[in-house]
Amino acid sequence: MVYGYIRVSTDHQDCENQKLGIEAKARSLGIQIEKYIQDSGVSGTKEPNKRALGSCLRRLQSGDVLICSELSRLGRKMFMIMRILEHCMNIGARVYTVKDGYELGDNIQSKVLAFAFGLSAEIERDLISQRTKEALALRRAQGYKLGRAFGSRNKRHKMDGKYETVIKMLNQGYTKMYIARNFRVSAATITRFLRTNG
Repeated sequence: MVYGYIRVSTDHQDCENQKLGIEAKARSLGIQIEKYIQDSGVSGTKEPNKRALGSCLRRLQSGDVLICSELSRLGRKMFMIMRILEHCMNIGARVYTVKDGYELGDNIQSKVLAFAFGLSAEIERDLISQRTKEALALRRAQGYKLGRAFGSRNKRHKMDGKYETVIKMLNQGYTKMYIARNFRVSAATITRFLRTNG
């Protein structure tokens, strides 16, 4: 399957320009766009799962192709773009951009990018770990007793031991509502959990 992805504000002309560029890129590759995915009036800072792009990424299979105007159309944050490209690489899908001339496939550029994926993930883990240690050190300095279970003292709560995971998801841009759905609790529970543990 060959997908064309377009993200625009409300500018109809920009949409048409992106589409023309994507069509030209497809022709140069000897392929034809089979389906267009469009996000209109949606910020690139929003996570893919909150955009039409998310459903496209979930459908991608090995051998599929995704063409967009430029990498910034996929997202405005570096780590977000890298997560998207890593997902495509892992399933064997190809990504091409019109303006950047970018190609994600079986080439040296992709192998270099794979190294960058690993490096950025390691940096991100280190940063999150450092922030967590600093937050715990601050709580100790303030005289808080660490390690108390969230919720009942006599009953283990499903959020126990999930503090670092929740903080990591928040740092990646996920909302409390999304995190709450992920853990099957209410957003209010996440707020109380962060207030109790943070």
